[in-house]
Amino acid sequence: MHPQIDFDHISSLYRTYADDLDRVREKQRKLLAPPTSMKAQLDDIEAEITYLLLRDTRPETVVEIGTFHGWSTIWILHALRDNGTGHLYSYDMVDHVVRNVPDHLSAGRWTFTQGDARENLEKIPDTADFLFIDAAHSARFARWYIQRLFPRMTAGIPVCVHDVFHGRRAMPFSEGAVVLRWLAERDNAYFTPSRAHAPEIHDRLKDVKRSLALGLPLRESSHNPMIFFNLQ
Repeated sequence: MHPQIDFDHISSLYRTYADDLDRVREKQRKLLAPPTSMKAQLDDIEAEITYLLLRDTRPETVVEIGTFHGWSTIWILHALRDNGTGHLYSYDMVDHVVRNVPDHLSAGRWTFTQGDARENLEKIPDTADFLFIDAAHSARFARWYIQRLFPRMTAGIPVCVHDVFHGRRAMPFSEGAVVLRWLAERDNAYFTPSRAHAPEIHDRLKDVKRSLALGLPLRESSHNPMIFFNLQ
C-alpha cells in the first residue's frame, strides 16, 4: 500500500529528490524556449508532484490518458528513466506528442496509441500501477473512466486527474464534480496544490521549493487544478 498523498508526504519527496528534480526542471525549461516553445498544460507544482510520486512508487506500468503536445508525457518519461524501470502507455485523439518526445526518453519505455481511449479500453493495461488522466473534461468522460477504467485497475495505485479546481470549487456538471462526488461517496481522500482551492497548501509548497532552490518558475501560471489520490 502506498503512503497517503498529503502535504507532509509531498514535501518529504521534494527534499528526497531535490537534486534530480532540479536537473529535470532545467531540461523541461529548455523545451519552453524557442525554437521548441512547447505548449505546457501542467503547472510547475502539479508536474513536479507527478514526477515525485512516480519516483517514490517506482511503477512498472504507467497509463497516461491525454498527451496533447507531450509536456506531461516527457515529465513521466524522465521519472521512469531516473527510476531505471517502468513503461508508459499513452493515449490521445491527436498525435502531436509523437513529434515532441525525445528518442532517448521514449526508446524501450513508451507506447503511444492514437484514438479515443473509450474505444481502446482493451489496449489499456489492467496491470497499471500509476494512472494519469488529462483528456476530455466532461462529466460524461469522468463517468466512463469511473465505471469502466477504474474497476480494471489495481486498488491502491496513485491516480492524477487534471482540471478539477480552476476555482474554489469544481464547476457544476464537470469532470471534476463527478470525480469529487465519487471520491466523497467512498471516503477516498485526495490532495491538491490548487491555488484556488487550497491556497495555504499552495503557499507552503512554494516555501518548500524556495528552501530547496527550486523556486524559479518554469512557466508563469496560477492554475494548478490537479488532484492526486490513491485508488480505493
